Amino acid sequence: MSETTRPRTLPRYSASERSNHWVVAITFILLALSGLAFYHPAFFFLSDLLGGGYWARVLHPYIGVVFFVCFAVLALRLARHNAWEAKDAQWLKHFPDVLANREEHLPEVGRYNALQKALFYVLVLSAVGLLLSGIGLWRAWFSLPVGVVRAAALVHAACAFVAITSIIVHIYAAIWVKGSVRAMTRGDVTWGWAWRHHRAWFRQMVKGANE
Repeated sequence: MSETTRPRTLPRYSASERSNHWVVAITFILLALSGLAFYHPAFFFLSDLLGGGYWARVLHPYIGVVFFVCFAVLALRLARHNAWEAKDAQWLKHFPDVLANREEHLPEVGRYNALQKALFYVLVLSAVGLLLSGIGLWRAWFSLPVGVVRAAALVHAACAFVAITSIIVHIYAAIWVKGSVRAMTRGDVTWGWAWRHHRAWFRQMVKGANE
């Protein structure tokens, strides 16, 4: 492929991956807001998003199932790209350079950097914890001893806190790194973005396009 005919963008996410991501995002927001409504009376007004307190309690666990299934599909599709490598530890050692936006000092990064991989693992563990503890709280379908229900409530709240905090970091990072949101809206990224932030992945993609 000649220089004049090369595309100046690279595909990052397929249409199905993007659709899956946005279903996960929307269901997570609904779960987070309705969960806050159950957590403290000051947030109970948020239950109106799902039709009020009764409907929020009915719908919350079903939305949770949709969230987990869609998240599991997305996680399985991206798992191979999030395998931890030796260079990821080296990347973390240069984290001050990341914060200072000195990416030229960093080891070359594949499709995901070390922080993105760590976030992936945290979200996977949080999602599993939310599912298992949520089952313990779903009294319409499961009847468990009171002690188990109480423990499940604590685990559910802890996993929810970790997941919400992680998602806030994820959103902030996507906005902070200019051009990242485009990947999940349009499906592609510019050559410049890929070269600057994921150089090893860029080389791999360009090499594949030339073969």
